[in-house]
Amino acid sequence: MATTSAALLTGLGSSFLTGAKGSKTLLSIPVAAKSGVSSVVAPKRFIVVAAATKKSWIPFVKTGGNLVDPEWLDGSLPGDYGFDPLGLGKDPAFLKWYREAELIHGRWAMAAVVGIFVGQAWSGIPWFEAGADPGAIAPFSFGSLLGTQLLLMGWVEGKRWADYFNPDSQSVEWATPWSRTAENFANATGEQGYPGGKFFDPLGLAGKTQDGVYIPDTEKLERLKLAEIKHARIAMLAMLIFYFEAGQGKTPLGALGL
Repeated sequence: MATTSAALLTGLGSSFLTGAKGSKTLLSIPVAAKSGVSSVVAPKRFIVVAAATKKSWIPFVKTGGNLVDPEWLDGSLPGDYGFDPLGLGKDPAFLKWYREAELIHGRWAMAAVVGIFVGQAWSGIPWFEAGADPGAIAPFSFGSLLGTQLLLMGWVEGKRWADYFNPDSQSVEWATPWSRTAENFANATGEQGYPGGKFFDPLGLAGKTQDGVYIPDTEKLERLKLAEIKHARIAMLAMLIFYFEAGQGKTPLGALGL
């Protein structure tokens, strides 16, 4: 399994995705061992998390082998309740990738759920018919909209992939030409998927800015990470229900009698 994951990740690690020629894509390489990080990156405060206590997804049940208490899950990930009946996270490299995928899909799902409710409440048009409705606000043709979406999302997702395989490779001036400083795209927390900083945490929900340097608050960050992953999972389940409802011609608001 380890050989398979290494081959897969190496295959994905092109120079475009990694942001540097000859970059190594093995996820076990510490960030500190990476080279080529721009000197303009602000100093970071790394989060030190205390040893986690393993929790069970079946209340009060602690035994039952890897079905109930997988040995490869140690409770250190936010929202880790030992649920991995298919053993998808046995390989550490794949476990890191699946957590990244869960986090990104969950954030999109949360945005989609809010958009579906607000959009239908505002226009009265079911979310799955909004794009084809004559009254929909569409100043662009479908082809122009699709092309713009693919271009912009392709650029952003490409940058995210590059940063995933080569952390901090995008916090350099050439990678962020629209930004006045590469510090805006640096990872201020040192944790994958939680960049923080003045650009990604402007309200200071998980830290504070002191003398121009973003300082993460360990306690707040851990609490928000747990809250986010819980809400993300609920949102993904909600979207799955919305799809089933749409197949029957129903909407979330209609199902609620609104």
